[in-house]
Amino acid sequence: MSDGTATPAPINPYFVLGAAIVLPASGHVMLGVPARGLQFLFFMVILGWITTKIAPADASFIGRHAGGFLIYAFSILDAYRLARIRHAIWVHKARPDSDSADGTASPNI
Repeated sequence: MSDGTATPAPINPYFVLGAAIVLPASGHVMLGVPARGLQFLFFMVILGWITTKIAPADASFIGRHAGGFLIYAFSILDAYRLARIRHAIWVHKARPDSDSADGTASPNI
């Protein structure tokens, strides 16, 4: 009874989150946007390098590479956000269209 328009389930957002935490840009690759992941990697390296040049000599490792860690955190959040949005859209489309905005049931024509 399927009309052939059902879309496959997207990748679990928590799996994307875990992959993005373990390996930078891997969450974006899993979502099919590797160019976005590569951009994040590029800016991680650039800002990490910049902060090593302007950080004091007695700063910790994280302090010396704070710019790279900041972009890394943004990358994790971005991959998870994209996965959650795709999953929410898929769930919304998978529900039958039984309720309309005014609360009446819409006919299936």
